[in-house]
Amino acid sequence: MNKNTETSVPRIPLDLLFAEPEKDEGRLSPDGKLLLYLAPVEGKLGVWVRTLGSDDDRPIVYDPTRPIHWARWQGDGKHMLYLQDRGGDENYDLFRVDLLGGAPERLTSGAGTRALPLAIDARFPDEVLITLNERKPSLMDVHRIHFPSGEMVVDTENPGDVLLWLADNQLNVRAAIAKKADGSYAIRKRDDANSEWTVLEENAFEEGMPRLIAFSPENDYLYVLTAKGSETSRLVKYELESGVHTTLFEHPEFDVATVYMDPGSCEIGAIAVLEDKLVWTPMNFAMKKAFNNFTERVHGEISTITGSADGSALLFRCQTDTMPAEYHLYKFDKDSVSLLFQSSPKLLDYYALAPMKPIAFDARDGLKINGYLTLPIGLEVKALPTVLFVHGGPWYRDRWGFDPIVQWLANRGYAVLQVNFRGSTGYGNAFLNAGNREWAGAMRTDLLDAREWAISKGLADPQRCAILGGSYGGYAVLTALAWSPDAFRCGIDIVGPSDLTTFMESIPAYWEPMRKMFLERVGEDTEFLKAQSPLYRVSSIHAPLMIVQGTNDPRVKQRESDQMVEALKAKGNDVVYLVFENEGHGLAHQENLQHFAAVAEQFLARHMAK
Repeated sequence: MNKNTETSVPRIPLDLLFAEPEKDEGRLSPDGKLLLYLAPVEGKLGVWVRTLGSDDDRPIVYDPTRPIHWARWQGDGKHMLYLQDRGGDENYDLFRVDLLGGAPERLTSGAGTRALPLAIDARFPDEVLITLNERKPSLMDVHRIHFPSGEMVVDTENPGDVLLWLADNQLNVRAAIAKKADGSYAIRKRDDANSEWTVLEENAFEEGMPRLIAFSPENDYLYVLTAKGSETSRLVKYELESGVHTTLFEHPEFDVATVYMDPGSCEIGAIAVLEDKLVWTPMNFAMKKAFNNFTERVHGEISTITGSADGSALLFRCQTDTMPAEYHLYKFDKDSVSLLFQSSPKLLDYYALAPMKPIAFDARDGLKINGYLTLPIGLEVKALPTVLFVHGGPWYRDRWGFDPIVQWLANRGYAVLQVNFRGSTGYGNAFLNAGNREWAGAMRTDLLDAREWAISKGLADPQRCAILGGSYGGYAVLTALAWSPDAFRCGIDIVGPSDLTTFMESIPAYWEPMRKMFLERVGEDTEFLKAQSPLYRVSSIHAPLMIVQGTNDPRVKQRESDQMVEALKAKGNDVVYLVFENEGHGLAHQENLQHFAAVAEQFLARHMAK
């Protein structure tokens, strides 16, 4: 640790801070009697089960080559389904495993296709709907898998423009989001599998892509998150026969973030808006009672809610900025709340974590920008070495809560600044569209304005600012150093594109229906894209760079990092290049994340010295 960033708090070991969670991603069985969760098996996340009220925890399946990050109950409550790719290539296969043991069964081909679950319903325990690009790499068709026979058949074929599908409560595909040639979106619906598709609603590109949530219990209404005719995305109920719609919930400043649908009744249970923190509104008496009981007993933000298919129980995942995830069980019949597990209890037992505070400032053109600031414990809040940590997407947003990278940096004595620059989601359509074709323009200057804000408040040392980010955040690192060479002492780019022309040429095939959206939001003209590409301004970069890349990344190909490193080295720049052969778009293996953090820690200490 550099002497200028030493704090009075104990140093958190990297192998603890970046360890796999002891338990995470809990899910209740359909009958509410069992708990599925992810936990390490021989160092890799695998799938475990326990009987609620018992200590009979047992591993069901794991993959020695790669962590499992997604697992769900089959509707029969006797099997589990999970996804796995190869080395981070994002070509997922669906697997099925029996709780009683035995080898997992691969349900999809394993031939480089991409399978994703669409509908798993306990009322149809022998079937599941998935989307799969087997017929054509760029198109996701809906397939129906029948478990007893092992048969998989095409249920609904993609006509060429569908981005998303939705099944009703009878497991019939009856709604879709299509991308039109002019960039607008269409919500399509049909009466049944033998009916023609008709347009329910259209959204202009500027109104954003609507999100299909669910069908009403009797399948006569469709719930949609849409900004049609509104500044923010709101929950709307469409009557399928007439097309008449009614707004059920909206917020004047923030988009609706998520809707909890009760799997037992198929009714709307609660709605959440991500303001500075996630704020939930329960939508019926039973949910209000559950929320009241929970908030009286448990400290923390409810980040997700899941429920058992029989409607008997809820699983609340909660967290704070200084508390990793906890999972609590709520039983409706007893109106009781009980803690099931903590994801990382050792962090809470032995170490002090730094609080994260919401901030806001005005960009140079007057647009209000929100973000978060985390300050190191034990240091005077004055001219601190500061890391600007930029989120990816870029159509995403930072949120309040526990983040191991933020805690790592703060524990090492750095102030951490996170910025929801224009183009980030959650703040309404005008804010999102303000980032169109501004990847190296106003989105970049929003980050510079955040740096200036922190300096003006006396928080950041103007001579000791660094910038770090992944995906778009990695690109933002490169543009910051190329366009503003003296603003940052150093940068760390994780899987960021360096040339927008080659990036746009190599987007994954399954993103092809979204190409028009990329052209509108990133840019289309080759000369414009080159003008927004840091590779062509490499002569301006003099700050030291660290670049991290996964060999199997399907979104930002290794070429993006290779060409940047080659150009930097050709002009004699100080560049550290880490390539992980078993990774894709990001670091999934904890040993790789820990190695990255160890190298990055030395890199920052070396270049951020006073």
